[in-house]
Amino acid sequence: MSRLFIAEKPSLGRAIAAGLSKPQKNQQGYIECGNGDIVTWCIGHLLEQVEPDAYDDKYKSWRMEHLPIVPEKWQLRPRKSSSKQLTVIRKLLKNASQVVHAGDPDREGQLLVDEVLDYLKLSKIKKAETQRLLISDLNLPAVKRALTSMRSNQEFIPLSISALARSRADWLYGMNMTRAYTLLGQRGGYQGVLSVGRVQTPVLGLVTRRDEEIANFVPKAYFTLEALIPYQNHQLNDGQAFDIRAKWKPSEACQQFQDEEGRVLSLKLVENVAQRIANQPATVTKAENKETKQNAPLPYSLSSLQIDAAKRYNLSAQQVLDSCQALYEKHKLITYPRSDSRHLPKDHYKQREQVCAAIGSNDKQLSSAVTSADLTLKSRAWNDSKVDAHHAIIPTPKSSGSAGLSGFEEKVYHLIARQYLMQFYPAAVYAEAELVFDIAGGVFAAKGKQMLFAGWRILLGKVQAQSSDDDVANKVPPLKKGEVHICREGEIKHKMTEPPKYFTEATLLQAMTGIARFVEDKELKKILRDTDGLGTEATRAGILDTLFKRQLLIRNGKNIHASDAGKGLIHALPNEASYPDMTAHWEFQLQGMTERTCSYRPFMAALETKVMNFMQGVQQGPIPDSLRTLKSPAKPQFKRRRKAKKS
Repeated sequence: MSRLFIAEKPSLGRAIAAGLSKPQKNQQGYIECGNGDIVTWCIGHLLEQVEPDAYDDKYKSWRMEHLPIVPEKWQLRPRKSSSKQLTVIRKLLKNASQVVHAGDPDREGQLLVDEVLDYLKLSKIKKAETQRLLISDLNLPAVKRALTSMRSNQEFIPLSISALARSRADWLYGMNMTRAYTLLGQRGGYQGVLSVGRVQTPVLGLVTRRDEEIANFVPKAYFTLEALIPYQNHQLNDGQAFDIRAKWKPSEACQQFQDEEGRVLSLKLVENVAQRIANQPATVTKAENKETKQNAPLPYSLSSLQIDAAKRYNLSAQQVLDSCQALYEKHKLITYPRSDSRHLPKDHYKQREQVCAAIGSNDKQLSSAVTSADLTLKSRAWNDSKVDAHHAIIPTPKSSGSAGLSGFEEKVYHLIARQYLMQFYPAAVYAEAELVFDIAGGVFAAKGKQMLFAGWRILLGKVQAQSSDDDVANKVPPLKKGEVHICREGEIKHKMTEPPKYFTEATLLQAMTGIARFVEDKELKKILRDTDGLGTEATRAGILDTLFKRQLLIRNGKNIHASDAGKGLIHALPNEASYPDMTAHWEFQLQGMTERTCSYRPFMAALETKVMNFMQGVQQGPIPDSLRTLKSPAKPQFKRRRKAKKS
């Protein structure tokens, strides 16, 4: 019986072949194995959605009266760059007695091979017998393990349906909205593509609104009050004296004098309280001293890695993704990178010695950290219940040194390896203290935190206490509940509110993954917390890259801003298109399809109605003012039309 393995990429195909029988023979586009097995591969997506003019020649020209374009029967076509490989797979499928789907272990990886099998009309019987091979580590032992635990591809049909719905919905929404707003822009004199997507546009909206919030920010004065309570530490030889600084906690009666963040805006109120507490008894109503532990952070998902790499090395999301792909495919030094998981299967714990030895060999900066690691520890990272097709990104047991790695690849590997090593270091330990005083009926609190033991934080290099509160002037002494001291005076500080900070690559990625905090609707907040946020691990880098290439976002040093065209587009669009609410509903339903709680047809029918309503609004309304004064981009962007459908 000859099996045909169809991998997502040539690198994965070669890794699979290495785990099969010898001798082997390399052919054009496939590898023949000793027992009759054949391994072939896609080159990413071999197929793509056709352009609108494939449905009707009239759509070659962009005209408002043609919208909306809604395909009656969806069509795919071979990508020009990969049609030769599709022909190879077509021939091999005819002779295969069994097919093994070896796409990457995610939604897109599932669709990528399934759509090829459908396009090449694999028989129903063979399709029902197709097996699924899930590989997240290209090293030989991991591949061999995966080959012994294949599952039926039928189990993954919901994943494929979800990816198909996402692909078609992005085309339907992006193609129509992009044409509509580009045509509106042309009427206003803007000669460039104003692309709209269900993910890219809410991201552009986030940046636009942040820029404008900063531009329109008017600073306000606010005031803080600290009670200064003299204290002498008799346990020390010199009887060192200092002031306990206890911050005033305004009561509910003061709310009318506070802003939405609880800052007191009335100087008169603060002066009045300061006057009342001077030379008054300060009674301790709460005295708490405790040790707290901070466990090591979990290993990386792609987004958490991109955020840390942006903060530490100023790498873009795309640079991190490209480095990860090279470390995974070319060097085989890390596991599958497009992962949204931060946990590991319990079985991986057995490999810790080999992985740590590999880290010591591949990253000399971490060799002493490897030596000091305690491999008897087992962090919360190893948890089968939190791992599905993906697990966290970690180093593989492969030792090859850092020779051949680019500078970016070295940096990214260092972060991944260091995060893995943290799992074998004890928790950081802190001493925390809190005192609460009653002074003339007012509540005043003093807090302090001091690091006692660095634990895993030693791997961060410069270890500092996380708070300046352990400074002598701010120490919180061990008082007892009921003790009475005297408040000497109240110290007022005059402060000014500050505008929010501009987005950077790191904070924008954090906003995309934690988008729930930008949404007020409680149900939507829950949906966004339960799904990936805006975009997925695999798409966020590409979305940001697209917005920069289309000159809708621009960089100024580390800061990211919306361009004039980006702002104009956001103000021209209906709110629904520029806030994350709509994509939250989409993701909820797409996730529902993978879990068999939502269906494809109602989702697409509702989207068609929405797009139709959007088009009617554009066709019947005037040219938005925000599109009337835009300067055209330096170069015409009509060459990019094909990409306009992407999210």
